[in-house]
Amino acid sequence: MDQIEKKEVLIVVLDEFAEWELAYVAAFLNSSEHYTTKFVSIDEGVIKSIGGLRVMPDYTIHNIPERFSSLLLIGGNSWRKPLSSKIIPLVEKARTMDIPIGAICDATVFMGANGWLNDIKHTSNEINDLKEYAKEHYQNEENYVCEQAVRDGNIVTANGTAALDFAKAILELLEAYSKDQINQVYQFHKVGYYEAQRTV
Repeated sequence: MDQIEKKEVLIVVLDEFAEWELAYVAAFLNSSEHYTTKFVSIDEGVIKSIGGLRVMPDYTIHNIPERFSSLLLIGGNSWRKPLSSKIIPLVEKARTMDIPIGAICDATVFMGANGWLNDIKHTSNEINDLKEYAKEHYQNEENYVCEQAVRDGNIVTANGTAALDFAKAILELLEAYSKDQINQVYQFHKVGYYEAQRTV
């Protein structure tokens, strides 16, 4: 039986990334039949998370594959630093090719600061913080939604406490599992093992 070639989901991590924000989405995607996750950063070498987790990127911004199925930007403490601007061409490529994009926590502020939230419904950590940092580049407060995760078209945004909701929205967008499977695993992790068992 021929082995199914899995589609690559690129996960961007910068120094001091928030490892809890990628845990669900990376695990669920990498366990699916159709997707595999690949980590991307600016340069070669180990990237260290806020909690000390060390990740060796599969790609740098200099050797990204020509085709990939989705681009996920994981939050952390580096999105407001000048070096984050090196990620702009990668996001622009995904936008041009209509590739699904996910951004969580401070990566949503990076999106807003580059004008990429101006034509979609979206969320972030906090609207005033988004406005203050993005300044004139952000012009879409009327479409800010106070929800854990928001999907509009092929873009998903989420706040930093929404790792599970972010994962659910990405799994649905990519159709990584059936709707029933996604809802089941979401509820299992949302309410906890014992409560989930009582509702089976």
